[in-house]
Amino acid sequence: MALLELNNLKVHYPVRGGFFQRVVDQVKAVDGVSIRIEAGQTYGLVGESGCGKTTTGRTIIGLNKLTSGQILFNGKDLAALSRSNRHPLRRDIQMIFQDPYSSLNPRKRVLDVIAEPLRNFERLSSEEERRKVQMLLEKVGLNSDAAYKYPHEFSGGQRQRIGIARALTLNPRLIIADEPVSALDVSVQAQVLNFMKDVQREFNLTYLFISHDLGIIRHMCDQIGIMYRGRLVEQGSEQDIYEHPQHLYTRRLIATIPNIDPAKRLENAEKRRVLLSSYKTELPKHLDASGKPFALKAISPSHQVALP
Repeated sequence: MALLELNNLKVHYPVRGGFFQRVVDQVKAVDGVSIRIEAGQTYGLVGESGCGKTTTGRTIIGLNKLTSGQILFNGKDLAALSRSNRHPLRRDIQMIFQDPYSSLNPRKRVLDVIAEPLRNFERLSSEEERRKVQMLLEKVGLNSDAAYKYPHEFSGGQRQRIGIARALTLNPRLIIADEPVSALDVSVQAQVLNFMKDVQREFNLTYLFISHDLGIIRHMCDQIGIMYRGRLVEQGSEQDIYEHPQHLYTRRLIATIPNIDPAKRLENAEKRRVLLSSYKTELPKHLDASGKPFALKAISPSHQVALP
């Protein structure tokens, strides 16, 4: 049984207009996404800005309200549960937010920031709480004295480590990482990504890793889903997606990955020119303005693509 399974997930926002502010249209931020993530796996959700990947992650954790579909976590449909029945499951799903500067409360010490989930789910004494926070800080490579400082006293990479420590506080089973390194310098990105892999092995975590960077996705993920205009257009293993991309949009994304090899850089530049030259005029038939739904078709046991 999969740890997390999304079945035809839809998140639509009404567009109102006219004197009576009636609903005149719908913004289909997520429109029929279905994915399956096994325990211990890292699933990468990738696409350009505005494709709906962050909305998908925020809907899973309950920050956005879904329009229809199922969110099955360990066999239980989170969307069908009442608020009181859903609350105990929230400790098993945590999130690392994109911006390490705005995701931490600047008025609270790091001790209070990391301990907040503990105060919501567990009853610990002040001494037990302090020891737990200091242990987590040491796990993420920070000095235990950092607990008594404020977020503005840390660098971007250190703040993101604090965000990871907060996500680990309740020993979750699933972590949704929403662009966790996009706001960091390249050298710091590598440190945080390698650290996240180490933490995954130590705590047996499952990641839903959201990013627009296919280089990072390839480094981190076992399975990958490509999103475009709120829909999943291709998904498969890391090797399937990078070595045998089937969808035009996937090939365009891969063509934009920079390469340090001069020969390959010239080769990729020509491929990129051909793929991107008709970007506005050659949208796939099933992604036209009519917005007709489409189904993912399997071309191998682990590789699915939306075909015309």
